[in-house]
Amino acid sequence: MTTEIKHKVLVLLGPTAVGKTRLSLELAETYGAEIISGDSMQVYRGMDIGTAKITPAEMKGIPHHLIDIHDPQDAYSAAEFQVQGVRLIEEISARGKLPFIVGGTGLYIESLCYGFRFSEAVADEAFRSEQDAFAEEHGAEALHARLAAVDPASASRLHPNDRRRIIRALEIHHQTKVTLSSSHEAQKKESPYELCLIGLTMDRKILYKRIEDRIDQMLAEGLVAEVKGLLDHGYSRTLVSMQGLGYKEIAAYLAGETTLDEAVTLLKRDTRRFAKRQLSWFRHMKEIQWIDDFNEQNFSENFAKIRAIIAGKFLSGLEYTSEQSN
Repeated sequence: MTTEIKHKVLVLLGPTAVGKTRLSLELAETYGAEIISGDSMQVYRGMDIGTAKITPAEMKGIPHHLIDIHDPQDAYSAAEFQVQGVRLIEEISARGKLPFIVGGTGLYIESLCYGFRFSEAVADEAFRSEQDAFAEEHGAEALHARLAAVDPASASRLHPNDRRRIIRALEIHHQTKVTLSSSHEAQKKESPYELCLIGLTMDRKILYKRIEDRIDQMLAEGLVAEVKGLLDHGYSRTLVSMQGLGYKEIAAYLAGETTLDEAVTLLKRDTRRFAKRQLSWFRHMKEIQWIDDFNEQNFSENFAKIRAIIAGKFLSGLEYTSEQSN
């Protein structure tokens, strides 16, 4: 994946609920950008509340790509995201706009930014079936422990419920005797793009409170009804999409396996853990300029910091529209 001219690509990343959406809209308006969603769940149609998906009205006319491109029964992968992202960066740049990747799925974003080569290990259906059967008999934690035994770094980044990715990591090690984490570390971390990576985080207690408030808001907006509608439509609980945070827990409640309070408590706990894993992944990425105290109260101050970061990184040839509009 090479280009004669390195296209400028702006990247905004951070854990769930940190406030990426509002900032991304402000930045996209300022710099004439088109947004490429770097979220592995927002690709699915009909999965809106549980993924905190931006609405068409909230987009303010700013083009958003890789949202609502798959039905829930169709699995989506980092490799597919990479192919589509490369194409979009070319197309957006050709229109004279700034490609702007926004999201929290670390593997997806890093694979696009640095042109990862994905493992050539082919699908071994017998091996996958064996691992699936093991998980069904012994539970998700036992399968996760299998991965931790051979590839602790990958295990630390994958939730025990992320069965598809856990089995893929095991499959790669089974076939190649090389761990997925070692493969990632061996990648050539030189980007084909001129990158400006901005990371958002905040005090952990504040972030966790925002996560819990967001989940309460999702419930108020109809998360239970959304999950019920998906199940009624025939989408199985075993689908990759239905294993996403919010969908798995509420589906268990609807099946009578837990109370709603128990499902919500589990969802809040697992989402906090997910945010921790997101930050762990991003902290291993290079060149990220971190805004560590991002919040609504200091939004203007941090927005000015971010503008300065972008100006210092690639102001040349990029219209600094916010200065012109002041």
